[in-house]
Amino acid sequence: MSDNSILPLVNDSAVIEEITLSVYQAILAIQQQQPELLQEKYRMLQWGNARYQSAFLSKLRAELAKLPNWDTRILQLRRFLQIFLLPSYFKTSGFRELTRKIRGAIPRLSPSELNGFDAGAETPQLSASLPPLTNPLPGIAILLLDAENLQLDLETEKFLAEICAYPIQIKVAFANWRSMGKQDTQFHSRGYELIHVPPGKDSADIKMATVGSSIFVHYPTAREVLVCSSDGVMTHLYTTLQTHGLTVYLVRKQGNSITVLNSKTNQTQTHSLLAPPIIPSREEFIAQLKDIIKAEQARTGNPWVKLSRLSNRFQTKYKIMISHVISIHFPGKKVKDMFLDYPADFVIHQLPDHCGVYVTLFDLNPPSTVLQTNTDTATNSSASQSSLIKLASKEELQQALARIVNALTINSQQNYVAIANVASEFQKQYTQSVTQMMRDLNLGTKFPVFLQSCSIFHVKKVGKAYQVAIREEG
Repeated sequence: MSDNSILPLVNDSAVIEEITLSVYQAILAIQQQQPELLQEKYRMLQWGNARYQSAFLSKLRAELAKLPNWDTRILQLRRFLQIFLLPSYFKTSGFRELTRKIRGAIPRLSPSELNGFDAGAETPQLSASLPPLTNPLPGIAILLLDAENLQLDLETEKFLAEICAYPIQIKVAFANWRSMGKQDTQFHSRGYELIHVPPGKDSADIKMATVGSSIFVHYPTAREVLVCSSDGVMTHLYTTLQTHGLTVYLVRKQGNSITVLNSKTNQTQTHSLLAPPIIPSREEFIAQLKDIIKAEQARTGNPWVKLSRLSNRFQTKYKIMISHVISIHFPGKKVKDMFLDYPADFVIHQLPDHCGVYVTLFDLNPPSTVLQTNTDTATNSSASQSSLIKLASKEELQQALARIVNALTINSQQNYVAIANVASEFQKQYTQSVTQMMRDLNLGTKFPVFLQSCSIFHVKKVGKAYQVAIREEG
């Protein structure tokens, strides 16, 4: 073993940091130019993502730091690379370039001590050498915040951290803290350096621009700077930092969103400040719809609620659209279809001469079978128009019969009910026989045959009589 391996290591953490970043950059370049050199399961990994970068660097840094000397670290580094790269990589020009960088990072390490690292399998040379790594030093991102002009919560900070290619290690907030209540304590607890400015409209802006314009002098490893202010004066700082080769993100608030402009790509990303809507469960959703319908019925005195009105009230109350909830719990269904799936809870109807769909709650003994609608141009003195409910299709007739079957069996231990009882209840509710309704809809005149043609029903014959039940799903 060489003498170097037992000597105290000088500035050990800085050397490890430099090597880990060089290894990461080498793997990133391989994925972009020669992905076939990566082990197959790592080829599609998003190596450029800040979270993957952070995890990789932390893991390699920890693996090297726990070893006592560079002899063992070099061997461990080789083993670490073999996890991600095929044996053919270790005879490429890219690997020789990485070896040179490692040797440069540890000047006391002789070429012979790298034998355990650069001994590789035979392989053809790469068709083109990898580009030189222009910045092997560890990089950081810096966040500058005009706290008087823009507030950042923890979720927004996480969003900004995900955008950056380097970890945000320095956060500086500018404000007249005497006028900010207890916010100085809050920012300090979140790791911010606080810079106090005198009272004045532009004091925080001016101080932030002054400090920010020379930030690269005080922090030479800075690679990215987030300029967080909704004030237009920060555009000058944005340009100044850009001219010094830094990637600058201009962070502003617009309405209920935070926008982030990338100086290099000129692309803008957006983060909503509104809390994401809570998606109710199916049961909660149905209960919420019923509550709104009941409230509208009480308000108008009309049992029928226009579906568009119900949708507007739902969105206003729960901050989410009915169609969005349906797309999650009932994929492929339209709003009207969802109500048809719950015949024991809802009744829907669309009058031929009126626009829009109407909905009410199912009740075996409804207070009224009249659908009342007011035109948009009606005045307070106008009489409401009404039309007697008339079933207009096979689907509506099927839905009406399903509600009756459900109602007649809901308090019974039997799922089946005599179709004669169903026909009798239909006559009471719709003031005409079910066979007459079938005749009007050109559906024949044999009630048992019609029920058997509906997939929702199961019909059986007991003696000389027929019975019907709702067919169970699955």
